[in-house]
Amino acid sequence: TRAAVEEGIVPGGGVALLRASTVLDGMMGDSKMNQDMKTGIKIVKKACEEPCFLIAQNAGVEGAVIVQKVREAGGTMGYNAYEDTMVDMMSAGIIDPVKVVRIGLQDASSVATMMTTTEAMVVQLPEDKPAGDMGGMGGMGGMGGMGGMGF
Repeated sequence: TRAAVEEGIVPGGGVALLRASTVLDGMMGDSKMNQDMKTGIKIVKKACEEPCFLIAQNAGVEGAVIVQKVREAGGTMGYNAYEDTMVDMMSAGIIDPVKVVRIGLQDASSVATMMTTTEAMVVQLPEDKPAGDMGGMGGMGGMGGMGGMGF
């Protein structure tokens, strides 16, 4: 895609975010970090784990176990949910454009910053839809003409 041509590619399946999140571990020990900053780092670290975690969960396996396996594997190794195996994501062609991953992080950060600094948010509540009949089955009126069968 054009995004991949512009900025390159990284291993997909959340592997790139997991690898990037290791930088955050070193920041936690910084004496200049206050408790709020440390909390923010923990939130970002957890968010970086979510893509890999959810891919595993959606494949029917324990997400936390897969996240740990991917962390331990290192490099470009990741979880291929289709084949339920650990593979070299780059060799397997499971990739993400850098631009897509970067913009996703930037946008998420922007929303989180706005929510914490404004301390208010406007959302649209989902409409309550009344429980209807059985879709296209309406108007059938039962099994007319079946009365008096002697049951």
